[in-house]
Amino acid sequence: MSLEKTIQEILIPNNSGKFKRTNVGLFFGSFNPIHNGHMIIANYIIEFSDLDQIFFVVSPQNPLKEKASLLADYHRLALVKEAIGDSTRFSACDIEFKMPKPSYTIDTLIYLKEKYPEKEFSLIIGGDSLNSFPKWKNFQQILKDYQIIVYPRPNFDISEYKNYKNIKVLNAPLMEISSTFIRNAVSDKKDIRFFMPERAWNYMREMHFYEK
Repeated sequence: MSLEKTIQEILIPNNSGKFKRTNVGLFFGSFNPIHNGHMIIANYIIEFSDLDQIFFVVSPQNPLKEKASLLADYHRLALVKEAIGDSTRFSACDIEFKMPKPSYTIDTLIYLKEKYPEKEFSLIIGGDSLNSFPKWKNFQQILKDYQIIVYPRPNFDISEYKNYKNIKVLNAPLMEISSTFIRNAVSDKKDIRFFMPERAWNYMREMHFYEK
């Protein structure tokens, strides 16, 4: 499903019969692979924030990470789709696949804001990403123009950001599952099926991802 069609389908009628502004959270990540930690955080945020929907934006290349360890873009997107299943509030988004590489968050945000001015987009990041935020391209503009929803990550204190304008700190569960752990465990022939959504795990095993 295209991003444009997805956004059109999530317009939410209000009591007057007119459409209200839709709040969409953008959960960027390599999702290499997606795991239950990602899903639990997204579930918490959709229930304990003002968001109407969350897009899992699969990044083809993070400028701060090595590309060599990445599974092919379309495979990671397929894993996200399997993980989401039939959820109506989560969507897999491949918008960055068609944009210049490496991908920069500000460029994606500007594109979405210009193409869909009637939508309200927020950025979802972990506390570790917030600490490295000054390394991001045009991070001042992101802070100024967009709401940033922050969830906790191990060994990163985000309490100091609670009173900043446009930063919303959520007391989400602290997740210590990582994609690196998943990849290494699979490579070591460990059965860790309960660390991933069932459909994503089955797809990964069928395709023999990360086994070598």
